[in-house]
Amino acid sequence: MDDTQVSCSQCASLPDSVRTQVISPALSGTSKAVEHVPQTIAPTLIKQGFNVVEQEKIDKFMQELDGTDNKSKFGANAILGISLAVCNARAAEKGVPLYQHIADPEVILLVPVLNVTNGGSHADNKLAMQEFMILPVSASSFKEAMRIGAEVYHNLRNIIKEKYGKDATNDGDEGGFATNIVENKEVLELLKTAFSQAGYSEDVIGMDGAASQFHRNGKYDCDFKSPDDHIRYTPSDELAELYKTFVQDDPVVSIEDPVDQDDCQAWPSFTAPTDIQVVGDDLTVTNPKRISKAVAEKACNCQVLKVNQI
Repeated sequence: MDDTQVSCSQCASLPDSVRTQVISPALSGTSKAVEHVPQTIAPTLIKQGFNVVEQEKIDKFMQELDGTDNKSKFGANAILGISLAVCNARAAEKGVPLYQHIADPEVILLVPVLNVTNGGSHADNKLAMQEFMILPVSASSFKEAMRIGAEVYHNLRNIIKEKYGKDATNDGDEGGFATNIVENKEVLELLKTAFSQAGYSEDVIGMDGAASQFHRNGKYDCDFKSPDDHIRYTPSDELAELYKTFVQDDPVVSIEDPVDQDDCQAWPSFTAPTDIQVVGDDLTVTNPKRISKAVAEKACNCQVLKVNQI
């Protein structure tokens, strides 16, 4: 999902608009959210005498103080900023890094998921799938994983330049290459070549289909950036078969939002027989009700959590 889009199931930040920034910054949404902190939220919290060990109580109090279901009074960006400040303060008090405080008591080595190629609504090319990502699973540390990611990224840049020309390495909205490629399979081949040239053939690939953006009348248009033609619409089971070929032929181990967020039957049908990571993002939007529903229906086996959405 594009983080600038807000669905009815997620919380509302108060954003600036270009118009209000130019006319009067003081009236802009983000400025209003910032003003709420010293004028209302912080003084009220101080009066309550909370301690930084009371993270859950502080978060709950701010939600009740806001009084809306989606934090639209103060803005999720204002409330989240304070919540994160409390979390950082508690980590500092304990004398541990923030990640260790959050994971306490057991820390699991995280694998960075690095976005290297953009399509979908994030790029002005023909590619339907929104993101192609690399996961440096061969690394023994996060630092090494980031180094591997950088090396693969630069190898990919050189491969794209050589094959498509220098202007083919322009970036999409999420920082990945927005090369004008039509076939998703072609991107996977480029990534495998980049892995090989960088000397990291053990590493793997993730995808974000963001399929809601090309969902049409109960089917899917994998060429949705071309003039509309219902003849090429594909049912969800055929789209699932396409994904399966990626998993069988390429090192694809994670697919995010493979089908539309409200395609209730397609999600569990796709997830049940597969052993890869099927990630819900648009499906759940970090909303407790949607998460519970996804768990009950076994719609996905993994999910994206964005703290600004809840």
